[in-house]
Amino acid sequence: MFRSAVRAARPVAIAARSALKPQASSPFRALHTTLRVSSGGPAPPQLYGEGGKPGQVPSDVEQATGLERLQLLGELEGVKVFDDSPLEATRIGTKANPVLVPSYDVERIVGCTGVPADSHDVLWFNVTQQRQARCSECGSVYALDVQSGPLEHSHLEHAEHSH
Repeated sequence: MFRSAVRAARPVAIAARSALKPQASSPFRALHTTLRVSSGGPAPPQLYGEGGKPGQVPSDVEQATGLERLQLLGELEGVKVFDDSPLEATRIGTKANPVLVPSYDVERIVGCTGVPADSHDVLWFNVTQQRQARCSECGSVYALDVQSGPLEHSHLEHAEHSH
């Protein structure tokens, strides 16, 4: 899930990095960078808190930034931003009938605890769109079930404009 979030944020980071341009007009400005205004679309949402008030310890909501702030604001609104619900643990996945792992990305990290659930320690491994993954402890097979959605559309759109 973290990789999915990072991949979703990557175009914004690349745009911000390309917007930084060192100014070499004087030796003092050579180490200073200035943000340029980009015409590549709307600015990304700023996920910054208002910060703590002087003389007080700030709360998590006041000082959180980025994805942590997005998650906290989602929880306040009753929206679950990150899907951390457990996968089906009622059967052992086989090559012919694997346990499907929903994902908006072509890769996902899966933690297996065995069948029935919690029958062995958590083993973490990568499941990709091209290859099924098998737990070395219980033998359960997992396959990626790539979902279509707004992330896929924006990635395709970005790829078309960058070529």
